[in-house]
Amino acid sequence: MTARLGGKRAFITGAGQGIGRAIALAFAREGARVIASSRTAAKMHDLPAIAPAIKPVALDATDGRAVVKVIAEAGPLDILVNCAGWVHTGCILACSDEDWARSLDQNATSAFRTIRAALPQMLDRGGAIVNVASVASSVTGVPGRAAYGAGKAAMIGLTKAVARDFIDRGIRCNALAPGTTHSPSLEGRIQAADNPEAMRKTFLSRQPMGRLGTVGEMAAAAVYLASDESAFMTGQVLIVDGGQTL
Repeated sequence: MTARLGGKRAFITGAGQGIGRAIALAFAREGARVIASSRTAAKMHDLPAIAPAIKPVALDATDGRAVVKVIAEAGPLDILVNCAGWVHTGCILACSDEDWARSLDQNATSAFRTIRAALPQMLDRGGAIVNVASVASSVTGVPGRAAYGAGKAAMIGLTKAVARDFIDRGIRCNALAPGTTHSPSLEGRIQAADNPEAMRKTFLSRQPMGRLGTVGEMAAAAVYLASDESAFMTGQVLIVDGGQTL
């Protein structure tokens, strides 16, 4: 163990599966004490057995009162990772008002809530905030991701605003922008397609490296952004996309 996050206390949303779960496990391996949250607590039941430093808590990050309560109970934090999100598939003509509102709420407003709740205590000790955005955002346009891209673009804007406002208070805030990453969420969308293999080939075709990213690769990038190795970095978007946006 390198203990790159030794002595740090981290709170992670969206830790039930995929990138969020991988981040929780990677942080624990690097010496952090981790509060892992998800709206589906059952998805995290095995985490303490794998990594005793992880404490799972149920949290719907779109519930403002619950966010305030759970983060207050978590105690002083050194690291906050916002990984909760939702992918809407479709162009603007296939996006209802409800889809649009849900995308902004789950992909951007949830991060607004957790940051607002955690910042007061983080200001007393300094800390790092990592917002898991996407290349489908202000970075680039991706077909069929109108609402999702808008939500993740808002998250990047929030990242830069928080970074600028608290740059002199010991707070760093950066965004991680993954490219197409193989996760339970992505696999679910593939299997839900009329032709799953054709859909898989479509996702692969936009990756110049010829493969999808892994949740472990995204977790490694999150460790870097949360650690003191990136101490001179704030308000930035770290793109890990296999060349998708070249």
